[in-house]
Formats: sequence, structure tokens, C-alpha cells
Amino acid sequence: MPSLSSKHLKDMSFTPADGAMLRSLGESLGKQKLFIKQRPEILEGLQTVAAIESTESSNRLEGIVAPQARIKALVKDRVEPRNRSEQEIAGYRDAMELIHQAGKDMPVSSNVVLQLHSRLYTYISEEGGQWKSIDNEIVERDAGGNITRVRFKAVSAVGTPQAMQDLVDNYALALADGLDPIVIIPLFVLDFLCIHPFRDGNGRVSRLLTGQLLYRAGYDVGRYISLERRFLETSETYYEALERSSQRWHEDKHDVMPWVRYFWGVILSAYREFEERVGKIEAGSGSKSKRVREAVGRKVVPFRSADLKNEVPDVSRDTIRMVLRKMKKEGRIKSEGHGRGVRWIPLK
Repeated sequence: MPSLSSKHLKDMSFTPADGAMLRSLGESLGKQKLFIKQRPEILEGLQTVAAIESTESSNRLEGIVAPQARIKALVKDRVEPRNRSEQEIAGYRDAMELIHQAGKDMPVSSNVVLQLHSRLYTYISEEGGQWKSIDNEIVERDAGGNITRVRFKAVSAVGTPQAMQDLVDNYALALADGLDPIVIIPLFVLDFLCIHPFRDGNGRVSRLLTGQLLYRAGYDVGRYISLERRFLETSETYYEALERSSQRWHEDKHDVMPWVRYFWGVILSAYREFEERVGKIEAGSGSKSKRVREAVGRKVVPFRSADLKNEVPDVSRDTIRMVLRKMKKEGRIKSEGHGRGVRWIPLK
């Protein structure tokens, strides 16, 4: 495949800024074990929040939405899905759990990719786990669902099985040649999205594969800080970087660096958030009110005070409620409902 071919890899060049970012990622990876050892009970709470945010955000990027209370119930309490959207969300939950539990030991193979896609469709009558049978395109649509622009023509249905096999083979060869996984992981994801091997679900599978590849390389930050939330929060840049790097991909004349730099930036920002949150908890430093405000600032959808409690478990509920009331007076959030059922809505 173009991005992971030996020729393309040899032609890659990095700026001093790229080198600095790679060093920062290496430093974050080095500090990761120390942070993970500090407060396992706090990390358990972070994992729960990240799982809910990841499931919601990855599906929201594809226009699949449900009330946050239902998403929380689907992920945390594993309730049965009630409709098509909830079935797709539950499928992502199951696939993500597989990655979290066994991702480090799962091989990078076509069969694993098919398995992840199959999990997405566990609760839906449509068959998952099969390559596309007709050619497809990546398009833009207007509010009425009409195609306004063809952004990219994917690999043909006939060529998809071989393209996917080439992708996993070239990834293995790049690792065997000693290339840094954090350099080739975004290239794998880019090529996967350019192949677009499924009729539907390609974006969600790409984010599941991102988690698997990062875990295999030792980058565990996605367990504690939702990378999918980061992608959603920067969705405009996410799609812009993909489009820029996919131009002339079929001709092997594309520029991978817009996507690679964006990808690195997301991972690095997640590590910074992780270190800040775990470091503050361990040191006991930092204003509790400030940390509640920071947790609210990370929200992109309506939330409840209990959601904040999961993120800042050492802060009392009274303090959380006090901060929420202050932020409401400041016009930063608004409330909906009353009593235990009150939801808080970010105003951005």
C-alpha cells in the first residue's frame, strides 16, 4: 500500500518540530508506567469515563446519537439496546471492550479487522465481518442527504481483499525493519481509510484499530483518556487532515504528514491531560474547584453531576454542585430539568 511501501517510508522526512513532537511522545510513554502505578483506584474511574466518552464520540462522528443517559447505561450497565442507534452503540461498546481486554495480544491481521467489524453489527440484522461487495466513495452530503461532492474514490471491491492483506503485511515488514510504531501507526490508519474496505463502519473500525495498534506498541493512554473524544472535539481538523493526506493516494504521490502530525498531536494532548489529572490527584495540588471547571470544559454534550464525580472522585458532591451553580451564573453552562434528573449543557 502506498503509505507503508518501503519506497514511501524511505522518502519520509521530518522537520525539527516533528522531531520535537516525537521526543515528547517518547517522554510521555516513558512516564506512563509511573503514573499508572500511582493510584489504581483513580485510574479505574478514569477508564469508566473514557469508555463512555469513546463509545459516544466515535459513534457521534458518524451521526449515530442517543441520549447520554442511555449511552452511559449501555456502556456501564450493559442494558439491552432499544433501537437501531443503540444497537450500533452497543456493538461499538463490545468491540472496544475486546480491544481493551485483548488488544495487545491480538495480531494485526485481516481476520482481526473482519472480527472487529463483525462485533459492530452484533445487534443488527445486517451481516458484519465481510468486505464490501460493491465499489464505494467517500462523499459529502447536504442536510437533505444529497451528495454534494465526492471527496475520495476508495479501492474497488474486487481489489479490497488483496489491498487489506498488503496493508497488514507491509505493517509487519515496517515493524521488522525497526521503524518506530508511532510513525507507522498513523500510516496504517490512513491507508485503511483510503481502502475503505467495508460498505459501512469504516470510520469506527479505524478508531478501534487505532486503539489496538497503540496498545500493542505500549501506548495505553486511550484506556484513561478518550482519544475518540479528542477526534470529535477536533473533527473539522480530523477530516481536513485526512482529506489533505489522501489526495493523489492512488498515484502514490500523497503527503502523509498532515494526517501524521494531527494524529501525533491528538495522542500527545491525551497524554498531557492524563498526566495533569493523575499528577494533580497524586500530589493533592491544584484547586478542586478549578479541576471541576476543567472537567466541565472537556464536555461536549449534556452531562450530570455524577459524570463529573467520576472524573474528580476526590471532590465532594457539594463542591461540584457549587461550581456548577457558579458556572451557570457566568453563562458557561445551563441546566435542564430538576433535582436528581438535572442535566447540564455546555454553552460554547
